Order: sequence, then structure tokens, then C-alpha cells
Amino acid sequence: MTPLALQDLKNLHEYELERPDFRRRVIELKKRRRVPLGPLLTLVFENRDTMRFQVQEMIRIERIVRPDKVQEELDVYNALLPGPGEVAATLFTEVSEREKIQSTLDGFLGLDEPGRLVLKIGETSIPARFAAGQSREDRISAVHYIRFALGPGERDALSRGEPAALEVRHGEYHARSPLPAETREELVRDLSS
Repeated sequence: MTPLALQDLKNLHEYELERPDFRRRVIELKKRRRVPLGPLLTLVFENRDTMRFQVQEMIRIERIVRPDKVQEELDVYNALLPGPGEVAATLFTEVSEREKIQSTLDGFLGLDEPGRLVLKIGETSIPARFAAGQSREDRISAVHYIRFALGPGERDALSRGEPAALEVRHGEYHARSPLPAETREELVRDLSS
């Protein structure tokens, strides 16, 4: 996927004018790319539009105007875009009760070990690769950036509409969520860009 560049972004004034429509489009886009995985985990598959929205919102909130500082934001978010043959997602652990946040997160220690979270396409399981620095031996983040590397066979199977699902098996937490057709279509577009 082509990285975002300075010319892909709007300045603060232009973005404020564009924001209501762009925000509405990205919310609709994310609905097609969001997959709940049991009661506590949700994945949102990312692409250039979702990442551009994140960058524009950070620039807006932090009032960043210097080109070198904007480039720093771009560098951070471009690192989260999928590479060739990959799909990338943000994985959220969703806990609404404040007093349960730490114990819930502690229950997900080790989730980033290979094979705990997979994307299944047909009979093939593709393990999630977690970005470094989001967990330690005794601590895990509520938000993770992950990638799934698909070989040509998996990409073809996804394009043909073969069944695909996300699966997690970690301790007592087991969940499986088939990918809706619209999510598979989004991923096929990602893989061809």
C-alpha cells in the first residue's frame, strides 16, 4: 500500500472544511472493516483512508503545522499500513468497567504469541504478527497493531470468496468470527493496492 505523503494531507483550515464529509465516509468505511471477535476484542482493518483520517485528526487535535512535525506523524502512521501481500488491523480490547480494565488486560498477557490470533482463509491459518513494544512479560496494551501476511494462494482464495474468519484461542478466551462479504471485499482491494 502506498505510504501517505505530505501532499495527501490538508492544512488545518482545509481539513476543517472537509472534515464532516470525510469523517462520515471513514465511519462508513470502518463499519465494513470492523470485526468483533467475542465480547472483548474488536479488529478494524486499516488502509490509507483510515490512516489518513488518524493523521489528520492528530494534526487537528494537536494543532501541528510545522512540516517536519507533520512528517513525524506520517512516519508513525505509515509504519502501520500493510506491506505487499499483507492486511493490517488495529486490535482493541474493549472493557467498559474501569475497575475491570487491569484484570482483563492481564488475562490477555501472551496474546501476541504466534498462533493465538489467526486469520483463516479456507483451511489455512495465518498467524497475526503483533507490532513490537505493545506488551511486556507483565504488561499488555489495550490497543495493538497487527499484520497478516498472505501468500498468493490465500490472496487468490480470498478473491474467489472462500470462507474467511478471525479466530482467537488464548487461555479461557476462545472466539471465531467469519468475515462478512463486505470485509473480504475491502481486504481484496487492500491487497491489490
